[in-house]
Amino acid sequence: MTMLLRATDDGPKQPEPEVFGRLLDLDHKDILELGCGTAQLTRLIAEGGPGRRITALEVDRIQHDKNLAIDDLPNVHFDLAGAQAIPLDDASVDVVFMFKSLHHVPRDMMGQAMDEIARVLRPGGVLYVSEPVYAGAFNDILKLFNDEQQVRQAAFEAVQAAVQRGLFQLREQVFFRSPIYFADFAEFERRIIGVTHSEFKLSPETYGEVKARFALHQTAEGVNFEQPIRVDLLQRPAD
Repeated sequence: MTMLLRATDDGPKQPEPEVFGRLLDLDHKDILELGCGTAQLTRLIAEGGPGRRITALEVDRIQHDKNLAIDDLPNVHFDLAGAQAIPLDDASVDVVFMFKSLHHVPRDMMGQAMDEIARVLRPGGVLYVSEPVYAGAFNDILKLFNDEQQVRQAAFEAVQAAVQRGLFQLREQVFFRSPIYFADFAEFERRIIGVTHSEFKLSPETYGEVKARFALHQTAEGVNFEQPIRVDLLQRPAD
């Protein structure tokens, strides 16, 4: 397949569930989510249609322990593991999701992660990779204490390399702007600075700058950002 992958572009404002809901039929499928975080999207997928069987992996032990306490998603199995070593059998899933998680895989293991995903996908199965584009007002604040430019580029290059190696074919590429809402800076601090999968130690000067930049977007109704996202929808070739 001709290489058509683009690193960046613009797109419509759209919640991510609408994007993967349009691209994929998930009913009666075996689904793997890599880096499920707080399991918000896991829940939407699990409750969104019949016959959906989900394995949701997370590398952050603190968050994983919280996920194990979820008792109302009988079709979801939570496990502690990363994309570079997936504890599933060969050709055992139909769909793999990576929601903004590929750039969190250690750079020297991204290629191994793509190999692992190809291994567990059935022939014709699909990999949905969404990654933040390095642009926008939200990114301008984030990079003050967590500059992800290099790791996001490495994630894109890992996808390119996987297509070039023939692990996957590019089925579709989509760009959109994902809405992100915060009531105030306290919520931003809790959800972004205080995440348990990373440890951000901001100096008083950096903290003050982050807070001041955030305040520029504050309104009486809160703060609304639009994060540009790239989705690479890849398919394992049929045997």
